[in-house]
Amino acid sequence: MTDRARQIIAAARTLLETEGPEALTMRRLADSIGITAPSLYKHFPDKSSVLTALAGEVLRETAETLEAAESVAPGSFPALATAYRAYAMAHPHLYRLTTEHPVDRASLPPGLEQRAAAPLHRAVDGDQERARAAWAFAHGMVVLELNGRFPPGADLSAAWSAGIAAFGTVGARPARRASSDRPRPAG
Repeated sequence: MTDRARQIIAAARTLLETEGPEALTMRRLADSIGITAPSLYKHFPDKSSVLTALAGEVLRETAETLEAAESVAPGSFPALATAYRAYAMAHPHLYRLTTEHPVDRASLPPGLEQRAAAPLHRAVDGDQERARAAWAFAHGMVVLELNGRFPPGADLSAAWSAGIAAFGTVGARPARRASSDRPRPAG
């Protein structure tokens, strides 16, 4: 990415984070950095390419956030969920941008999505379905919280704690029953 392209993405991020998605137009973006809209198109052919670049930034930051949580508490889903929530709450418009719309995966840096997901995959010993379920819990809770969908007075910390506790053994494989513990056919 050129210096000008990085400047454009930084300005796009500022517009998005301070004023919301409706403020992020190509004209407003060009005005915010003092160039004409046609000049902007020399760096990004359309708004979707700007959004893809922003999504790449969010995925990189999410990866860094989760990697930092993992370095403090290796294999801990509670640490990952807490870090994920904190990042989303600190950057609600960016979070929504990345999770509410399809992302042009071919335009993202290679391996970026995998890097962002890797700490969770490691926490569940590579079990892809359990990783998806754990992420769905964390994402659903974040979206409901960001959208104000919990009833007034709801104890969100308690709800998060209950959900995290339900996934508290995410890194551990379910115990297998011994053959003598298995139900025997009636007969």
